[in-house]
Amino acid sequence: QLVESGGGLVQAGGSLRPSCAACVSAFRSNTMGWYRQTPGKQRELVATISSTDWPNYADSVKGRFTISRDNAKYTVYLRMNSLKPEDTAVYYCNSVSPFGTIYWGQGTQVTVSS
Repeated sequence: QLVESGGGLVQAGGSLRPSCAACVSAFRSNTMGWYRQTPGKQRELVATISSTDWPNYADSVKGRFTISRDNAKYTVYLRMNSLKPEDTAVYYCNSVSPFGTIYWGQGTQVTVSS
């Protein structure tokens, strides 16, 4: 239902823009989001965007990351600037329907070297 791409290896201070392609049922009217997880830690919220383009960010990424959605392509993006080594994680795409149905992608690795 959700397929992420665009992760990779980047130096500190660099940028990446992973994307998440969704099927119609997992995108339309849904709040889309990005979460991340490192080994031994719980998955944490990075950013979400509502079906009306209202964004929400974790404090740790405010001012550096931008979430956006393309409703014509059923795709959500996460523009990540000024990356830090502590941003290293597996990033997961998430979709929540108005009825509470939740979808997860398979994850994409983001590694930031110091």
